[in-house]
Amino acid sequence: MEKCNQKKKTGFTLIELLVVLAIIGMLSGIVLVSLGKARARARDVRRMSDIRQVVTAQQMYEGEKQVFFATTAQNGIPAIPDYMPAVDDPQAPTKHYSWIDNSSDSTKFCVVAELEDKGTCPNKRFFIGYQNGTREVCRDSAPGSLAQCEQ
Repeated sequence: MEKCNQKKKTGFTLIELLVVLAIIGMLSGIVLVSLGKARARARDVRRMSDIRQVVTAQQMYEGEKQVFFATTAQNGIPAIPDYMPAVDDPQAPTKHYSWIDNSSDSTKFCVVAELEDKGTCPNKRFFIGYQNGTREVCRDSAPGSLAQCEQ
């Protein structure tokens, strides 16, 4: 009997390799989708933190000068001298924080961030910082005036 023609089977077949690659591909797709949601939530947490920082800086500014820092800036949060550097949305330049013009009434201020995670809101969810603190609101559009920030 000759054993020359018998080959020893070692390794994996092409089908086995393709099945493993398909499983790895599906699992990595699931992980990437869930990471996208986690990243959006992380950006929302940063937005809320930035807005809270503005409120704190404004309160310190008001404590010293008896008025809030006033500006006509619309996109991004301007630097509040001696209290806070300028900051903008984590997704700038495609998204910006909104600063409501308070140059005519420096007893009030309002800064708005649109959140990515709508939560239970039917349309859009915003995080607002103003002279009375911070809050989340569900609205069709961002507040456009100091009065709308208080509603």
